[in-house]
Parts: sequence; structure tokens; C-alpha cells
Amino acid sequence: MVKESKPPKKNKGKLKYLKENYTLYLFLLPAIILVFIFNYMPMYGVLIAFKDYNVAQGILGSDWVGLDHFRSFLSSPNFLLIFSNTIKLSLYGLIFGFPVPIILALMLNQIRRTSIKKNIQLILYAPHFISTVVLAGMIFIFLSPAGPVNAILAPFTNGPISFMSNPDHFRTIFVTSGIWQGAGFSSIVYVAALSNTDPQLHDAATIDGASLLQRIWHIDFQVLKPVMAVLFILAIGGIMGVGFEKAYLLQTDMNIPASEVIDTYVYKRGLLAGDWSFGAAVGLFNTIIGLILLVITNTVVKKLNGETLY
Repeated sequence: MVKESKPPKKNKGKLKYLKENYTLYLFLLPAIILVFIFNYMPMYGVLIAFKDYNVAQGILGSDWVGLDHFRSFLSSPNFLLIFSNTIKLSLYGLIFGFPVPIILALMLNQIRRTSIKKNIQLILYAPHFISTVVLAGMIFIFLSPAGPVNAILAPFTNGPISFMSNPDHFRTIFVTSGIWQGAGFSSIVYVAALSNTDPQLHDAATIDGASLLQRIWHIDFQVLKPVMAVLFILAIGGIMGVGFEKAYLLQTDMNIPASEVIDTYVYKRGLLAGDWSFGAAVGLFNTIIGLILLVITNTVVKKLNGETLY
């Protein structure tokens, strides 16, 4: 009687694959170690958000206070202002800034002369490499009462406008400067995706009488949809991270009602005031909200579009 051969176990197949390709995993090992050291080991410090941290007593020796710091932050009179500023700056940046790299990529894709295309790309990418400190200095110079912007607006206004002292102008300045600095560099991903488009699709559409806009919508835009879905999910996940450096550098005593965000508040309470536990609690709260938004957005986009981050 012939015995039926049993299919090989999956675990044995995986072990065999690991043995045959162990050199590849050795190359990956340094990266895993670095990620563990710099990304996972510091998570131990999150404990101070639940303690009345004292440097002399250490993290484990400090008194446990539970959720007291979180309650203190949520019940503080500044909570609604800080939280709303963070959400508004992020949402405005997402609403007005997310489509710009896509539009730039679609426009660049229509340029056929390589030399002209490279020069335009160089101009668009350059602002990304300007440091945040230099960018903030440029904004203060250009928008100062004696700056070029006020000089241009002088015939139309009764006097110089104090852009950086007026909270009503802060969000516009913050979002506009962010788009100018990052839109060009962000378009690289979309340009790379469009470079994989089959030219025969455009040729066939042109023969069928499709206009330029029709070809962009039905061919180029469809190629970009998976990339757009992933980047949109990541953007929503980072919506609570407005960016400490820029918000803090553009902050003045007069525009604080519009410029005070969670990151700057954590810096002032946690580092400048030395309230380590409270600052850690606020930072952890910010991270948890971002994680929840990431999971929700990923689930919604997966159901609507079929694309997912994980």
C-alpha cells in the first residue's frame, strides 16, 4: 500500500528559507537594532506621564499619580484654545496643501522637454532645503511694517499692516509658507508614480479623441489614486503634529491666541517650566489622538477606495 506524502509544514519551509537567505537578514539586523534602541527603548520613559516625576527618585521611584496630569490638561482653561489651534492649522494645511503637489506633478508630467522640466523641478524643490529658522526669518523680514509686502500694499492701505502681531493673519501665513516650502518636494512621489504610466494608454486615448483633461482624469489621476490614498492616511495620522519649530519661531506675544499649539505648550510646560510629567502626559495625549485618527482614516479609505496603509 502506497503511503500518501504529507505536505511540508509551513514552519519548516520558513526555516529553510531563513537558512538559505540568512545573509540578507544580517544586513537588516543593524537597522533593527537601531530602531529598537532609539524608537522602542525610550518608550520606557512614557511612565513619567503617570507619575509625579522627580529626578532624584528616578522613574520607578517617583510617586504614581495615574491620570491626574491628563485630567489637569483637559480641564485647564487653555485646553480648548490650544487643541483648536492645533486642529485648525493641521486641517487648513491638509485641505489647501494636499492637492498642490498632485497638481504640480500633473503639470510637470505634461512638459515634454527634459531640460525645461529639470529646471522647473529645481526651482520647485529648492524651498524644501531652506531651514525652518531661515524661513521664519524671511517671513518676519518680508512681512515687517517696513518690509516689501507692506511697500507693495501701501497704495491700497492706510498704513503698514502688522502681519506678525495680528492673530487673524497667523494661520494664513503659517499654511501658505508651508505650502510654498513643501509642495514642490512632496510632488516627487507623484512624479515618480506618473513615470510608470504606460504611454500607449495616452496614445490610444488620443486616437479615440480624448482631450487633455480627459486623459489626465482617466489615466494619470487613476495612476495616482493608490499613492494619494496612502499619503492621505499618513497626513491624517500626523494631523496633531503641526510642527514645533515653525510654530514656535513665528510666535510673538501678540499672536499667541492663534499660534499656541500642543507642541509649543509641551515645550513651555515640560522643559522651560520643568514640569516633566505634565509635558509627557500632554505629548502622550497628542500621540494617542494621532494614532486613533490614523486607524480610523485607514479603515474608511480601505472601505471606500480599497487602498490601505497596513
